Amino acid sequence: MIALLPKLAINCDRLARSIAGLAEIGKLPNGGVCRLAFSKEDIQARALVTSWMQEAGMSVRSDAVGNIIGTYSGTESKAALATGSHIDTVPIGGRYDGCLGVLAGIEVARVLQENQVRLRHPFEVIVFSDEENSVIGCKAIAGNAPNDPERYRRKDGTSIQDCLKNVGGDWEKLHTAKRDRHEIAAFIELHVEQGGVLEALDKQIGVVTGIVGQYRFMVKIIGRPNHAGTTPMHMRKDALVAASQLVLAINRLGVETEGEQVATVGHLTVSPNATNVVPARVDMSIDLRDLSEENLLYLIAQIEKECEAIARSTGTEISIEQKLHVLPTPAKPELMEAIANVCQELKLSYDYLPSRAGHDAQEIGRFTDMAMIFVPSRDGISHSQDEYTSPEQCAQGANVLLHTILAIDKTM
Repeated sequence: MIALLPKLAINCDRLARSIAGLAEIGKLPNGGVCRLAFSKEDIQARALVTSWMQEAGMSVRSDAVGNIIGTYSGTESKAALATGSHIDTVPIGGRYDGCLGVLAGIEVARVLQENQVRLRHPFEVIVFSDEENSVIGCKAIAGNAPNDPERYRRKDGTSIQDCLKNVGGDWEKLHTAKRDRHEIAAFIELHVEQGGVLEALDKQIGVVTGIVGQYRFMVKIIGRPNHAGTTPMHMRKDALVAASQLVLAINRLGVETEGEQVATVGHLTVSPNATNVVPARVDMSIDLRDLSEENLLYLIAQIEKECEAIARSTGTEISIEQKLHVLPTPAKPELMEAIANVCQELKLSYDYLPSRAGHDAQEIGRFTDMAMIFVPSRDGISHSQDEYTSPEQCAQGANVLLHTILAIDKTM
């Protein structure tokens, strides 16, 4: 186990002030934050974060998709040790999701600068563009961003070309944002958990084992509309009954299948949705997530069997269409070990858990070593004005990030 430099520590009050200061940009009357990617609020926040990076002794550049990259130079010509996250929010978001990872990274640079410490590796803090919507920032760095501008058109009709111009990017140079492991040796993202596992376990730090893969499907169930009063029960082809059976089957598979999977039906549309008509059609969603791609494929096969059996028993037609597939990204075991060792040295309790939400680290982990550090979210709440992680918890996570960077700088 590598001994830590005890004098190096995150300034808890300064980090809290940074979080509060950034939250003023896009602040809502209810206390939440609305800072949509490429909006005037996002542009204002980018300028503030850039100034903080520069004050921390970092050189700052922006790539073709508007990722902001702050670099604290190292003493050797090595690939960078990187951290970061995003500063854009959902329409009614909180002040910690994404932002903590960026601001903690800047705080690491501040600590290194004020203690006149230079790492062997360059240290990077990356602000990824548009994590909450298109994930174009991390996908472009990983070389996985589809080269189709229509995929990124905003809900208000604004093109991605115009969005990128607003933040100094250039759609025509999308390919130049791509990087590889010769440029980034490791990426460690600090993030609020956005769930209630750490709080339930009474643990201070989560060592993330990986970011789950996802499958999303839309299911169409076709029955036969008929009068609710005059159609005997045995003569019905009720699409909603079939859908109800499928919802229960998906939940049962999620609960009873060995593993850590989650299975959710979150959307149902019933037609004609009338009190006195036997439902003719249901459209419904399925969301499957797990760190094991093999387990996900097993669940899909079982769901397809359930669809066939339910269609036969209810006289309906059931079709299923895949809408999304994201491969899981496991964390690098050596980086997980380094994080756990730091937790022990700092006397912070920890446990291992997967991330069941997507993060920028998922794409970066496709081409280089990746790990994540979680800190608790009160009541498991995120993407809400009620999102909260205490200043002490934020500082604990940032200290783990700081000392993990110090540790791997010596070993990589």
